[in-house]
Amino acid sequence: MKTGVIIQARMASTRLPAKVAKELPYASGITVIEQVVRRLRKCRVLDCVVVATTTDKSDDTLVKLVRKAGAKLFRGSKNDVLSRYYYAAKKFRMDTVVRITSDCPCVDPSLVDSMVGVHLARHADYTANVVKTTFPDGYDVEVLGFKSLRTAFEKSVNPQDREHVTSYIRNRPGEFRVASVRAPAWGRRPELRVTLDTPDDYLLLCAIYDQLYSHSRPFTFREVISLFRRKPWLEQINRRSLPKKRSRTINEELRQAVSLLELQELDRAAEVFRKILKK
Repeated sequence: MKTGVIIQARMASTRLPAKVAKELPYASGITVIEQVVRRLRKCRVLDCVVVATTTDKSDDTLVKLVRKAGAKLFRGSKNDVLSRYYYAAKKFRMDTVVRITSDCPCVDPSLVDSMVGVHLARHADYTANVVKTTFPDGYDVEVLGFKSLRTAFEKSVNPQDREHVTSYIRNRPGEFRVASVRAPAWGRRPELRVTLDTPDDYLLLCAIYDQLYSHSRPFTFREVISLFRRKPWLEQINRRSLPKKRSRTINEELRQAVSLLELQELDRAAEVFRKILKK
């Protein structure tokens, strides 16, 4: 039985272009994608680490970074991310697939090991800590069997399911055995963002790495939570950053707009949208 992790990555980013090529720690010569790969290579349960990017010319630079990091490489569809995962898992003969995104440079190897253990012990089709949000944003880990990935690949026709890889499975709990993992009580901080989407996110991650980074071992999830307890002001660095979210309805989109306007203290504009929502 072969277990591998597939890290989806691209150079293109709407809010922070070439974010995976940014240096972390700052001015260290080590890129974000290298840090993600290094941390995942510390996992005890993984047989291989694969970065899945696109065939776009814009990702040629990323290919060089992946090779420098020592990870295996797969190139596939730009928009059909589900097919990218399926063909990457098939190429490297994975029986169990761990899904990680490249904007999570604080990913904890021990958390990945633990979740793979839960997945196998429960004979689950899909195991994740995103079914119920209890971890900080940036610690998302999903584990699925190759058969479940193949089913999603073959049956999914919704463009959103093709883009978001596992949503086909998550939305069909009656068809798949789903195991949900929640954060321990001391780590239930879902309001925190330690992911990389915006310039402010990058500033926060630079601060975290400045405090915790060591060449000898990856810092842990518990150490990050402890850092926020000691230095609560860190939360203010990226408090105006919101996760990207695709809305299903116009009302969902309007509620997101209200939140964004409130963060920018554009209260009158926010009130206009609130009135529309009440109609």
